[in-house]
Amino acid sequence: MPISAKARHSGFGDVVGNAAMERLATGFSFTEGPVWHPYEKWLVFSDIPEGRMYRRLASGEIEPFRDPSHKANGNTLDRQGRLVTCEHATSRVTRAEPNGGVSVLATHHGDRELNSPNDVVVATGGAIYFTDPSFGRMEFYGVPRRQELAFQGVYRIDGDGARLALLADDFVQPNGLCFSLDESRLFINDTERGHIRVFGVEANGDLNGGAVWAVTEGSEPGSPDGMKIDSRGNLYCTGPGGIHVFDASGDLLGVIRTPEYCANFTFGDEDLRSLYIAASTSLYRLRVRVPGLRLF
Repeated sequence: MPISAKARHSGFGDVVGNAAMERLATGFSFTEGPVWHPYEKWLVFSDIPEGRMYRRLASGEIEPFRDPSHKANGNTLDRQGRLVTCEHATSRVTRAEPNGGVSVLATHHGDRELNSPNDVVVATGGAIYFTDPSFGRMEFYGVPRRQELAFQGVYRIDGDGARLALLADDFVQPNGLCFSLDESRLFINDTERGHIRVFGVEANGDLNGGAVWAVTEGSEPGSPDGMKIDSRGNLYCTGPGGIHVFDASGDLLGVIRTPEYCANFTFGDEDLRSLYIAASTSLYRLRVRVPGLRLF
């Protein structure tokens, strides 16, 4: 299918191009959390309501990867290539180990269970940052149950998994997050408020600031959710109508229209110029002109 794009800036075509968007697979309930392994050449993604994760091999074959997944949502790879996953049903952040086991990295803040870890990124030094909205305590996206915490926060796990630190608690529903190219800033979006905030990252990993950096505007279905940065510092974020692309200054370049409601995406393939898009019942791929970044 041809790409449907809405340009706001002349530089949009230089970033996104005009390639056709292809549907790679369909028949899922709600896809999320795609992550590309840059050396083993596979893509893992979640189907939240079905409680399964899938892996797309280099051959194009899609196979079951984790079942049950505990209604897993966001995934990433740490600097050792280990898969880090946010689980809605168990309120956990977990890490897959080389021996096939799974380590539990976070479950509680103090003596209260986390809401439902949602999306996750890993800093160069190994620290893990994740958002904790309440979506995983709702029907369809999770397991309905009483929320123990009085807020929806953003957290950091030390690289060795020894300590969990609350970094921000003034979001309505924190969701997607990504670092700037030099990791001096962390962008975090708020689904409920429809905007992206930017924080400074201190030497010890704490955050400061938090001003609104950009707003995802539009009358079509969609809201801030998955978010990534490319190798030029352009920021991609889901929003009304598809994927909104901002330049490094926060100016909107344009919107990549998606055939279905889009929740997340990632850069992949050998040159990191394929945008793998998790859009409701389907997985799509779009070739872009500016590559993304390797996770390790």
